[in-house]
Amino acid sequence: MAAAVVAASRLRGGRGKILFLLHHTMRSFASQTEGEVRVAQVLREKFPQAAAIKVLDISGGCGAMYEIHIESEEFKEKRTVQQHQMVNQALSEEIKAMHGLRIFTSVPKCGS
Repeated sequence: MAAAVVAASRLRGGRGKILFLLHHTMRSFASQTEGEVRVAQVLREKFPQAAAIKVLDISGGCGAMYEIHIESEEFKEKRTVQQHQMVNQALSEEIKAMHGLRIFTSVPKCGS
């Protein structure tokens, strides 16, 4: 969980100015939230040819909004809207509990 700590300290000789320091801690990117793990697992099952799948909870860890990047041959010769429809269909149950979803899809480059 991200936590914000605000500290105020009086500057000496600075005509009473207050200095506010904002310290924002972010969760480690080495660990994934339960939601990220669940969404990634569903995507791996639905897109077995995917060369890369990245799921990031961009709601601060509460699972309300995700950013998804998928690189798969299954998107070949499909328009972007069709690719995104495929992802939405794959996540139809998970989307019910989400506030928003950012989808980025691509086809692997030749020779990858």
